[in-house]
Amino acid sequence: MHALQTAIAVAWVIFWLYWLVSAVDAKERSPGRRRLPLTGLSALSVVLVIRVFRGGSLAVHSPVLGAIGAVVFASGIALAIWARLHLGRNWGMPMTQKAEPELVTSGPYRFVRHPIYTGLLAGLLGTALANNLIGVIIVVVLGAYFYYAASVEEKNLTATFPTAYPAYRTSTRMLIPFVL
Repeated sequence: MHALQTAIAVAWVIFWLYWLVSAVDAKERSPGRRRLPLTGLSALSVVLVIRVFRGGSLAVHSPVLGAIGAVVFASGIALAIWARLHLGRNWGMPMTQKAEPELVTSGPYRFVRHPIYTGLLAGLLGTALANNLIGVIIVVVLGAYFYYAASVEEKNLTATFPTAYPAYRTSTRMLIPFVL
């Protein structure tokens, strides 16, 4: 189990390094838009996640649960990366608006309107299943934040694309295909 936990931790580090490097090529934000500074909060969350997943009474010792967690983790991270690659330069921090926005409805966006959020939540859920079930609390808290962020983004997208976005919204779920 220790090797699996180490592999997942290393994969998270590689994922976040990729995420930071790929952010350099994103389009500029719309002028006059404020952005919530998340760098300190992000660093704190990484430290907390590492501390929470390091053992304790809800640590996972089941190879079956670890294997399921690894599959859920890998699938979630793959979905987030696919969505990020498909967005290209249109990607940005949550709840920001881009200059010259484009409505992307293909690739993973055919299945859910916010696949990056879905992928990150699945990745965290897989991490919790493979390491420590207390991590499910983190998934629930981030799920609430992602739902809020998606709702704000949807208001912005509806205002930016008043005919195209409502039609897309009726045919595609927000975060979980066929459910939510």
